[in-house]
Amino acid sequence: QVQLAESGGGLVQPGGSLTLSCAASGSIFSPNTMGWYRQAPGKQRELVAAVTSGGRTSYADSVKGRFTISRDVKNTVSLQMNSLKPEDTAVYYCSLKTARDYWGKGTLVTVSS
Repeated sequence: QVQLAESGGGLVQPGGSLTLSCAASGSIFSPNTMGWYRQAPGKQRELVAAVTSGGRTSYADSVKGRFTISRDVKNTVSLQMNSLKPEDTAVYYCSLKTARDYWGKGTLVTVSS
């Protein structure tokens, strides 16, 4: 069984920065992809950024140049978010995709003055 533990959400002012972290534990097989999704009120869940076990990254157009995803050998994935905007406000979910999908419980990020 795989478990994902997220941390790092909170309230930040526009233009500020925040880092989210997600630690995966359990039986994790490669290849796999870890990533972050977000869901704003009244909107569908969307992919923010992802990184494969081989290190390849991908980003939503809306966050390119502002967010950076990384992972370490212990299957911890981080999302460094800079130049945050009010429209980045959402619940952010960590995900791990192998033969099936695993999800964290989500962490709220609020960008507001």
